[in-house]
Amino acid sequence: MFSFLKKNAVPQVAVSEVSALGKINLIDVREPHEYKSGHLPGAVNVPMKTLLTAPEKHLKKEKLYHIICQSGGRSSSTANQLSKLGYEVVNVAGGTGRYPGKLVK
Repeated sequence: MFSFLKKNAVPQVAVSEVSALGKINLIDVREPHEYKSGHLPGAVNVPMKTLLTAPEKHLKKEKLYHIICQSGGRSSSTANQLSKLGYEVVNVAGGTGRYPGKLVK
């Protein structure tokens, strides 16, 4: 009953906490031109549409992935869809736009 009121089941981490996590599988779902304008160190660019069209080409179900975009909207949507497909994902809340460190170009 009222399943539409359920909270987001996908875990989240603030972008300000990402550096403290150490080495993670960080997937940036923005478009290539956005990624090239600046991304978090270690982030791999796989645009949202590409990732959701064929996640098995980019992800393994036995690994944990952190999903990031510019502000958190696309990453949240992507993480929710991937979670429903059985992938272990964490949404990076706040996105690249709120990252307190230096972005890589």
